[in-house]
Amino acid sequence: MNWTSSQLRSLTELDRRGTITAVAAALGYTPGGVSQQIAALERATGRKLLRRVGRRVELTEAGRALARHADRILAAEAEAVAAVERTRTEITGVLRVALFATAAAEILPQALRAAREAHPGLEVRSRDMEVDDVYDAVVSGAVDLALGLDYPDVPIPRDPALRIVPLHTERFALAVPPGTFPEHGSAPAGAWAASAGLVHPADPADPRKGLPTSTPLPLDLRRTEPHSWILPPADTYYGRAVRTACRRAGVEPSVRHEVTDTAATLALVEAGVGISTVTDLMLRLRPSHVDVLPLREPLERHIVMIYRTTAESLPTLTSLIPLLQSPPLPRPPQPNITPAPPSATLS
Repeated sequence: MNWTSSQLRSLTELDRRGTITAVAAALGYTPGGVSQQIAALERATGRKLLRRVGRRVELTEAGRALARHADRILAAEAEAVAAVERTRTEITGVLRVALFATAAAEILPQALRAAREAHPGLEVRSRDMEVDDVYDAVVSGAVDLALGLDYPDVPIPRDPALRIVPLHTERFALAVPPGTFPEHGSAPAGAWAASAGLVHPADPADPRKGLPTSTPLPLDLRRTEPHSWILPPADTYYGRAVRTACRRAGVEPSVRHEVTDTAATLALVEAGVGISTVTDLMLRLRPSHVDVLPLREPLERHIVMIYRTTAESLPTLTSLIPLLQSPPLPRPPQPNITPAPPSATLS
């Protein structure tokens, strides 16, 4: 049959996602481009692969049969490409990476610096995406590797065709306007971020070990009940994870501001309009004059790599993975500057 991998990919994604619009968004095509790919497959097979049902389309029996085999064809093709790549003495080629803002700022740059020195022929092309979208970008084949987030209470989907590899674990603390909980002490954001660090999967040590004796006392989430929260929407993994932790502690967070941007969240906390959860890497995105209090309840997130099992032997992929596994370099603490009393108050 005279077909292309792109045409087969469009068919398998249509079988998985159900609409041409969703396929176009996942693969970076226009809806018209996806329709042209399917039409070319129909000409190559001599069979109708789609039928219209009301305002939607669905695969015919022939379309479903081809989609099942197309998955195996694409997997075999990926294995063949990997075998050819392994014959090279020098690692060259393009690796497409999807990642979220924190990873783009703190994890990828040092990996790319190391990659330039070790593998000058490797070209990494990155895409900054909403963190909840990176998983689907790998599933669809739009990227080869993604850096994402996985929450123990709200895990991302598991698929036998994908490999999810933990990179680092971060424990959440609570960012509050200065002086909100005076009986717990205070730590400026910069000092907390510089000393808290990350927990690597191979190093399960308590990240608070070695902190100065002035470290604030842990805060019980139940103490947050009177305060307004700044959180991502409840339909995001992060938003669900924090709400789940609060409910387990017996409190329903009063979310007054639904914000997905970390820098905007820290600005709102600094302005005194609410409280929010933060991690070390999140605090690095914006120097902020807030108090950071450790939480008594365990609340953490795992920074993970996601890639297809059919691609895990690609030299371009295997060359970057160990570079991404290095912990982000520590930063010196920010100066402890207490701002003037905020004009807005917590409620």
